[in-house]
Amino acid sequence: MKIICIGRNYEEHVNELKNDRPTSPVIFIKPDSSIILKNQPFFIPEYSNEINYEVEFILKICKLGKFIEKKFAYKYYNQVSIGIDFTARDLQSELKSKGLPWEKAKAFDGSALVGNWINKSEFKNVNDIDFSLNKNGVIVQKGNTGQMLWNCDELIYEISKYFTLKIGDIIFTGTPAGVGKVDQGDNLEGFVNNNSIFKINIK
Repeated sequence: MKIICIGRNYEEHVNELKNDRPTSPVIFIKPDSSIILKNQPFFIPEYSNEINYEVEFILKICKLGKFIEKKFAYKYYNQVSIGIDFTARDLQSELKSKGLPWEKAKAFDGSALVGNWINKSEFKNVNDIDFSLNKNGVIVQKGNTGQMLWNCDELIYEISKYFTLKIGDIIFTGTPAGVGKVDQGDNLEGFVNNNSIFKINIK
């Protein structure tokens, strides 16, 4: 399986990082080794002094597909959740300044937290789901899937032009505004519609 991630999919997040608004989804990949095992902490890697949290709405692919039409995209996932795309922001800034790929900053071991999966059928509208992230009991990020520049079906359509989607693949759909630094001893908790979906300690 692979993790397909979308960057710059919320306008306020684009603005907070002073990036240009994209004209098509920004796509990058994380390997399966980036997934944090259940009940394990996130360990700050020695090569970064600025690891940022980025809470994201995520979905799991349930059907093999390539060149998927938008009108059929909803058939290709039946479980959703939220997760964290941990980002070595200092390293990413250095790589971007040199025009180099982001993988060292985005796809390192343990850089992806996947929350508990929820059946899509539990929601009336996948394009209107609230989610948030608490850091040490304080809300630091809030978003709604309706705020995405490209919604889930549009992302599946776009991603499947370039990559065959396989059963078990996970799509991280981008983060809203409010990203920030984590430090040792921090506790993060993610919510979907006020329901706790994950908890993780920073070490």
